[in-house]
Amino acid sequence: MLTEKKILLVEDNPDDELLTIRALKKNNIANDIIVARDGVEALDNLFDNDTNKVIDPLPTLIILDLNLPKIDGLEVLKRIKDNDQTKYIPVVVLTSSDEQKDILTSYGLGVNSYIRKPVDFNRFIEVAASIGLYWLVMNEMPKLSN
Repeated sequence: MLTEKKILLVEDNPDDELLTIRALKKNNIANDIIVARDGVEALDNLFDNDTNKVIDPLPTLIILDLNLPKIDGLEVLKRIKDNDQTKYIPVVVLTSSDEQKDILTSYGLGVNSYIRKPVDFNRFIEVAASIGLYWLVMNEMPKLSN
């Protein structure tokens, strides 16, 4: 089991949150999963509001919905990729939007992967599990010094 890597799940839909967590755990991804339910919470989990410095330990993976309250997912993605200390964290957009504009903007901002949420329950579980397995097990991250 993998436990040393932290996942930041940014999801405002409680059903999708539970499905994603269930899928990860079902596939022995027992990592610490931090849930942020809006864009402000997501950024608060990454940056100190007073100093704008990153909060350690940073997540190894961010799974990001685009349709979020307070600050939308595209703005969260922009802030992550604009910061030298967070720009290398893989960000996977998992969203219901299939708007070409959202896809193009996400890749333009540096998203690592864009996945449309499947409507089918079993397919959703499969996709969420695959995200965890790929980005936490198979993907090779650069070694960064603080």
